[in-house]
Amino acid sequence: MSVFLADEQDLEVPADRLVALARYVLEARRVPDDMELSLLCVDEATIAELNQEHLGKTGPTDVLAFPIDEPGETPPDAPAILGDVVLCPKVAYEQAAASGRSGQEELELLTVHGILHLLGMDHADPASEREMFGLTDELLASFRVTAGP
Repeated sequence: MSVFLADEQDLEVPADRLVALARYVLEARRVPDDMELSLLCVDEATIAELNQEHLGKTGPTDVLAFPIDEPGETPPDAPAILGDVVLCPKVAYEQAAASGRSGQEELELLTVHGILHLLGMDHADPASEREMFGLTDELLASFRVTAGP
């Protein structure tokens, strides 16, 4: 599976680690090897614009997920693109301080969260929220065991 990261903002991000984490999550969730995923790190203005345009919400947010293809639905002769996870490191780093996590830990959490949204998970009700956040914690813990903190 191919994971691409584009960094279009000024803060330091652990790009290689986020790509490794994304690959780990895709493999753990048994996403077909021919699927592609893009991670995009953007500034507050860009994510605020996307948030307004696509969700009708004002202001910057931490992560947005834009699904494209569902696993297994793409014809064999066409590219299979899972989607895009758009991260805003500035918002993530500010949230990290408030939640007692490092900036890297927050970006990792948001990366997993975004990928799970691409895979169809949501947190619209208490049961699905428990499931999604529980799976996020499991994936992060198992990744950190293999990749280190």
